[in-house]
Amino acid sequence: MNSVQFAYSMHINSVQYLAILCVHRSHFRAVDDMARRSDHSRDEIRAMALAAAEVIIDEQGYATLSARKVASSIGYTVGTLYLVFRNLDDLVLQVNGRTLDALFARLTEALAHSHSERLGVTALGQGYLGFAMAHPHRWGAVFEHQLPTDVPTPDWYLAKVAQSFELVEAELTRLAPARSETEIAQAARALWSGVHGVCILGLTGRLGNVASDSLEALVESLISNYLAGFTSGTVFR
Repeated sequence: MNSVQFAYSMHINSVQYLAILCVHRSHFRAVDDMARRSDHSRDEIRAMALAAAEVIIDEQGYATLSARKVASSIGYTVGTLYLVFRNLDDLVLQVNGRTLDALFARLTEALAHSHSERLGVTALGQGYLGFAMAHPHRWGAVFEHQLPTDVPTPDWYLAKVAQSFELVEAELTRLAPARSETEIAQAARALWSGVHGVCILGLTGRLGNVASDSLEALVESLISNYLAGFTSGTVFR
């Protein structure tokens, strides 16, 4: 064997060695991931992933969320993550569903501490503002995330959105029993659009350097003035 043949042989052996090494490394990663999978059930991995995604959103904002970050946070591969969730949209929907549940719990608690029917709607508004201020990134993710246009929003998610509106509608019905269901539904959405606007403008600084107590005063003013007209039976067009 001359020197050229020897060098070529060494090159081939090196390439083969690297290929074998890559195969073995991939095998060990897969085996290691499978071992970890045996330590956690599918439901446990799901819970871990959702909790990790919430932390990422809370600390870094929704725009930074990725499947790779979530998988890395819980010590699994992206492939394993997609055995539990259909895709990243599915994961985000489920995170946002948990946020909507937390919001509903906050509103229910606020309503329980109100002392009159008229104050009930105000308590809901202040509860909404308080939740947005306490969890700005998770609250914002509910509105920032958009499904592809050809993917319908799941019924279970729409039900979570509706449950908070139903609290408002119930309070408005008690305050204005003569109003129709359509009027009540429209009023709930109109009123809450206003409260939501205060939250967004306040959190983004578009209202200037406004303290949280000033935002609370804005919400109270908005609701009390809206209810004054709504409960009087006057319709402004």
